[in-house]
Amino acid sequence: MQSLKGIPAMGIKERTAERRSRIVAHRASNFEDAEKWDLDFWQHQSPEQRLSALVAIRRDVDKVTKGRLRGRKPPRKGT
Repeated sequence: MQSLKGIPAMGIKERTAERRSRIVAHRASNFEDAEKWDLDFWQHQSPEQRLSALVAIRRDVDKVTKGRLRGRKPPRKGT
């Protein structure tokens, strides 16, 4: 596959394997533990990584909102 801007193009299986290798998880014993771990995780991310995560979340919210609006029927006249 060709690459874009020096980034090798990957198929779905390669992208999935690469993404899974980056996943970080933690099973918290309580809310306090979860909050502590979450704060520590984000403080160890670079500003670029935090911004990238924010942009990804925003795009996901936009997709959900558009999907919900698409599923709605327009209001009937007279109601």
